[in-house]
This record gives sequence, C-alpha cells and structure tokens, in this order.
Amino acid sequence: MNHQSAGKAPPKIDLTSFGAFAAGSQLFATGAAELSFHLASDWARSVLGEGVRVCRAADLPPRTLCAAVCLVGSSTALGERLPTGNEPVQVIRGLERRLGQEIGAVVALNLDAESALLPVITAALLDIPLVDGDGSGRVFPLLNQSTYTLGGVSVTPLVMAGPADDVVVLDTGPDRVEELIRPLVLALGGWTVTACYPMTAEVLARVVVPGTVSRLMEAGVPGAPRSIAAPYGVRTLCRGRIAAVETSTGHGMDLTLPSLPSSIVVEEKEGLGRLIRLEAHNEIVFALVDGAMAAMAPDQICMISTVDGMAVDVDKAVPGLEVEVMVVRAAPVWHTGEGVALGGLRAFGVPL
Repeated sequence: MNHQSAGKAPPKIDLTSFGAFAAGSQLFATGAAELSFHLASDWARSVLGEGVRVCRAADLPPRTLCAAVCLVGSSTALGERLPTGNEPVQVIRGLERRLGQEIGAVVALNLDAESALLPVITAALLDIPLVDGDGSGRVFPLLNQSTYTLGGVSVTPLVMAGPADDVVVLDTGPDRVEELIRPLVLALGGWTVTACYPMTAEVLARVVVPGTVSRLMEAGVPGAPRSIAAPYGVRTLCRGRIAAVETSTGHGMDLTLPSLPSSIVVEEKEGLGRLIRLEAHNEIVFALVDGAMAAMAPDQICMISTVDGMAVDVDKAVPGLEVEVMVVRAAPVWHTGEGVALGGLRAFGVPL
C-alpha cells in the first residue's frame, strides 16, 4: 500500500531516498540511455540539498499554478551535449513571464528514467514542491499523449531550453506541437528541458495519475516487488528467448512517431512453448500469442531482461536474449473512448 492509498503524507526526496526513487524510475523504463541517466542522477544529487517536498495536488492551494516538466528529444543526446545546469530554471521562468504568474509547483509528464529526474531537479533548484503523480501512469512517445490532454488541459504554451543556452517559447495550438517541436529540438541541440501543461492545482488534482512518485520510491528499494511501480496492475505474458527481430521500412505509413515499425518474436521457454510476436512502433503496441491478440496499447508491453532485470529497448532487442514479457495496465482513463483514441493502436498507426 503506497502513501496515497494509506492516507499518509508523501515522503521527501532527499539524498537518502533519491537512490530508491531513481531505481524505481527505471523498472519499466524504455528508451533511456545509461550515460544520460547517470548524468541526470548526478545532476539531481548535486542540487537536492535538504531535499524536495513531495505533495498531493489536492494539498496545494487550489489556485497554485503548476507546470509539467520533462525531457523532450533524445536521451542519448543528453549524454553527449551536457546541460548548462540552468535549463530547468530557464523554462519555469520563461513560462512565468509568458503567463504573468508565478509557478508554485511542478509535476512530471511521465516518470520514465530521465523524465522522472528532471522535475526533481527543477523543484530542488526553485525550492518548490513536486506533485506526487504524473500525466501518464506509463510513458507515451508524443508530448500530447497524456492524462492532462484527456482532462482538457492544453500542452501549450510551453517553453524549451537546450544545452546551448537557448530558450524557445512555443505558443501554438496543441495540434501543431508535434510538427513544430521536432525541428526545434534538433536545432536546440537534440534535447531540451521542457515546461508545459500550465494549470492550477485544482485542475491538476483532477487530471493527474496520483501517487506514482511515492510508488517509485517504494518500488526502487532493493528487494521490493516490481509490481509496486505499476499502480493499476501488471502481469507476465511469458518468459522466453528472442528468436527473431524484423524491421520494416515503414512503407509510407504514419511516420509522425519517432521510429519505424518492427517485430520481435519470442519463444516461450516454459509451459506450452508458445510463440509470442511483439509488434512495435516506437514501443511495443500489441502482442500476439500463437496468433491471438493477448495485449495491446494503451497498456504498456515491455521486455525485461532476465540477466539484469532492466527493461529492454525495442531497438536493442537481439536474438538469443532471454526476457520476461510483461504487460503494465494503463490508468483507467486510458481505457475510455478518448483514452483509446489518444493512446491506443490507431495512435501508433495500427488500423485495428
């Protein structure tokens, strides 16, 4: 039972508890680069000081302005082009200037590796609270794929800051964000700290996936069950060995997503010896077991290495690797009609 469900105040993230939080953020994380994650971890430890206060959105004064903070762009680039250290402050101050109002708390867009650490760094640098929750309950590839969007909150205006000390304010309609943000991120250095989804604490309390920060702090403690990091449940689809990896050219299909489609075939080692086919487009979007649909987005399907317990990226899947295929159930809002439209198969270019 986590702190939210137990009615306790969320714990503080300080130098003592940070390691568990960071470890928890990696349990189902895909797409993270080891170098950039260590860089972000060191960055966080260097600024934590007395620690970051974690609070429920409902415990803030209702009119407190909050903003989501996340990494946009390549995590690999973050490890290659080092941050100046000013980016989190630049994006929050930029958003405050745009809105004419002080931001009193930050929240994560998602809690996947580096994107979990940047809100902690931001809260520490500005000495403001971090809200216990996030806007996904898992991670999606596009900025507008969030429970904040499903709750009617606009991702814009947003502010980006890159490693060359550039700051860009993007003030456009939410439907134009993905088209505009990609060339901007490349021009800014391949990655940015981004502040977006400005909203009051009253609104945030309605649209956030609650309690996920404190859950990661519990799940990251050595020996804790991985399932603590999955607030709506997780199941094992199979344990087996990757038998084949096939990559498509895309054939002109929807390439608004950052990667090309690919297929991963896993041979089950135990039980019935079934054949599991994982279809991926940026992430694994559905799983077939002996030809029958067994799991699909918006639930998160991921491969966990049986060697080190780390999530395996789709582009690092290779034949011979032994994995556990797990299905993390998405937050209930993702299983509504609006949620499936935003985060289901069609959102990944699969017309099923």
